Amino acid sequence: MIEINNRQFELIKDERNAFDLEEFERLFTDYFYDYDYIVGDIAYSKLRLKGFYDSKNKKAKSVNNIDNLQDYIDNYCAYGCRYFVLKCIK
Repeated sequence: MIEINNRQFELIKDERNAFDLEEFERLFTDYFYDYDYIVGDIAYSKLRLKGFYDSKNKKAKSVNNIDNLQDYIDNYCAYGCRYFVLKCIK
């Protein structure tokens, strides 16, 4: 369990040890409060965060539906990048 700004997260995927708590805390803002999942991918030693919704969430669209995570990794991230997925525990 990870807690940041009174929000709790569960690390559900950590591809090749991508998760770094200090780096995540540095980039995490209230912008991500609304999302069910936060995905972090690393390329060229830079962490990038993106919010995703659960497929049952009415705000989910194809671009931010967690069911389409592999498409996002394959098409919008560096080839073979390290990445992690955090699930927001509300």
